[in-house]
Amino acid sequence: MSRIAKKPVPIPSGVQVAVEGDTLAVKGSKGSLRLPLHPEVEVRQEDGALRFAPRSERRTARAMAGTLRSLAANMVHGVSRGFEKRLELVGVGYRAQVQGKVLSLSLGFSHPINYPVPEGISIETPSQTEIVVRGIDKQRVGQVAAEIRAFRPPEPYKGKGIKYAEEVVVRKEAKKK
Repeated sequence: MSRIAKKPVPIPSGVQVAVEGDTLAVKGSKGSLRLPLHPEVEVRQEDGALRFAPRSERRTARAMAGTLRSLAANMVHGVSRGFEKRLELVGVGYRAQVQGKVLSLSLGFSHPINYPVPEGISIETPSQTEIVVRGIDKQRVGQVAAEIRAFRPPEPYKGKGIKYAEEVVVRKEAKKK
């Protein structure tokens, strides 16, 4: 069995978990999420924790047990505390600002880029060169941050572009004459 699936997912106070047929529903102070369950994985709620086990010894059943355990742990964390990704804009004249439900980016192109903020995600700009993406779904937060970064990924010579706050851009040396 997967080593990850053997660890139970603790359910903090204020979070309600329900296994409804082939769906796992998690509800907390920040919102609620649903996850379709794999038919080869058994989910039990006991002693204030969720436990996952494969129904058979097939390799896919063992792998899916670990995957569903990780997804459920992310859901519990998301509805109780939420997730956030921080982005930084590096470059002269690169700016970001939120106008209602639209993120407006000035990235050195001839036109500003307007990115509509998806439902369930909140975007803040504490300063003109910082973007904070927040939400309860880890996958959607990461996807939105990746889409914003893709408008102008950091380039290796001057480091200009949009980078994750913890990302280190490996710099290259310019051509020599």
